[in-house]
Amino acid sequence: MKLGFAVVLLMAVASVATHFLLQDNGYVLINFRGYAIEMSLPILLFLLILLYVAVRALLRLWRAPRELGAAAARARTRRAGRQVTAGFAALSAGKISKGERLITRAARGSETPLLNYLVAARAAQMQGDHERRDGWLRMAYEQGADSNNAVMLTQAELQLEDGEIEAAMASLSRIRERQPEHPQALKLLARIHRQREDWPALADLIPQLRRAGNLGQGRLEALTIETYVQLLGQPEIDGVKIEKLWQALPRPLRKSQELVRSRIRALVDCGARDVAEAEIRRALKISWDEDLVLLYGEIDAPDAAAQLRHAEGWLKARPEDSALLLTAGRACVRNQLWGKARSYLESSLAIRPSPAGYDALGRLMLHIGEADSASDAFQKGLTLSYAGTPGLPQLESKP
Repeated sequence: MKLGFAVVLLMAVASVATHFLLQDNGYVLINFRGYAIEMSLPILLFLLILLYVAVRALLRLWRAPRELGAAAARARTRRAGRQVTAGFAALSAGKISKGERLITRAARGSETPLLNYLVAARAAQMQGDHERRDGWLRMAYEQGADSNNAVMLTQAELQLEDGEIEAAMASLSRIRERQPEHPQALKLLARIHRQREDWPALADLIPQLRRAGNLGQGRLEALTIETYVQLLGQPEIDGVKIEKLWQALPRPLRKSQELVRSRIRALVDCGARDVAEAEIRRALKISWDEDLVLLYGEIDAPDAAAQLRHAEGWLKARPEDSALLLTAGRACVRNQLWGKARSYLESSLAIRPSPAGYDALGRLMLHIGEADSASDAFQKGLTLSYAGTPGLPQLESKP
């Protein structure tokens, strides 16, 4: 800018100097509508330069308000940026009130006022002021229709954090009216259903969560397993409902040991003992599971002899499996093989004592009339059950 002005000034001085220094400095005649103007060539150049300077000055004056406004806006933005930085620093240092004040003060000059108001709403909630929180959310909502979902989502998160479950549900419903499969809204809704233990609603939501893909495969599988375990454990469930729930599961999850156990327990509870027994045998062929082995022994199978044959068949490959010996002992009791049952139960307890094993042995001893042995077994079972339980005094036995 300075260089250009110097060049123009130099040209003006040169043109004037030329007028006085040169003997023949040229002649210019301008005739327009009867008017004639005569001057030397250097003077014409000088006048043209003055005209150019005048036009440039007028243009600068014309643009001055706009440039001043832009400069002021840049200054406000820089000042707002400094305030936002100071506000976040205050929030990080635990000075919540100061941080909120700085961030909201910077909102007018900020290029992203929506974020300022959303952060301020969180800060207000941290101070327990719901009225001010909602006020900042309203101001964020007024920033434009494009930001409505972000504001409603923040509102739902804050309401959920504060235990306002119904209000959070209403906020999420408003989001889903515009965007039924909004990923973050679905995620929050799943959190609410789980918190309320509304397992049927959560099961209906899982396919949408799978399509949204923002929960993570591991977390989604864990949530699905938990949901269906709870559904399979509902009282008064019947075989039709069990099969419907099982078919609704993704095929890979049907191999989950936890879900397989829950399904079999549900079959036992609804009286489908023969189906449950067959399912246990099929599952154990795929993967050996101690819980299923114990559950097999608890089933009052329609064919007790076949149940014992299966248990003893497994024992050939696993002769020192404590859980399997307990199951075989229970199967022997159903077949009224008292001596064999006692042998299996005592072998199980010798390998690994358990309250369930002592209980089964105590019941058997009572049945065959050995009251002292039964009392001893029950006492050992109780001692094992309560060993190490917090809050119970540990008594030393007298010598």
